[in-house]
Amino acid sequence: MGHVTNFLINANAFIVAVCQFLAIVVISIGIIKALKIYLADVLTPGRSTAAIRQSRLELGHSFSLALGFLIGASILKTTLAPTWSDIGQLAAIIAIRTILNYFLLHDIAVETESVAKSPHFFANLFHHSGKSAPQTPATQNKTPDDEQNAAAK
Repeated sequence: MGHVTNFLINANAFIVAVCQFLAIVVISIGIIKALKIYLADVLTPGRSTAAIRQSRLELGHSFSLALGFLIGASILKTTLAPTWSDIGQLAAIIAIRTILNYFLLHDIAVETESVAKSPHFFANLFHHSGKSAPQTPATQNKTPDDEQNAAAK
């Protein structure tokens, strides 16, 4: 019985460490992606509103996923021989993280909805100084090479 208990304790500790590591990885990747969006905004003027929205959404999704990993790790930590103090701490941690996750997902949903309704979102995303001609069936499938060949004629 002692070997099984030791195995379960070690397996639990390993899985908890993996969950915590995954949370760190997810947050780190989210920060890198948000930084990439920010740097693209700095180098491409005129799309700051879209870049801020994109950056916030990227960070929000990363934080939400990381909170899920951390909640799972907290639950696993207290599965083996918990005390009432451990259960109380777990309940407080889960409540705080769940509330944070709820509001985070709410903000993401509101932001995503406002982005989808914004008529200028895609126009601002790739800011062009001039207006492009409307697409007709004849010009819809043309490639840049086609346009260069037509200009050369």
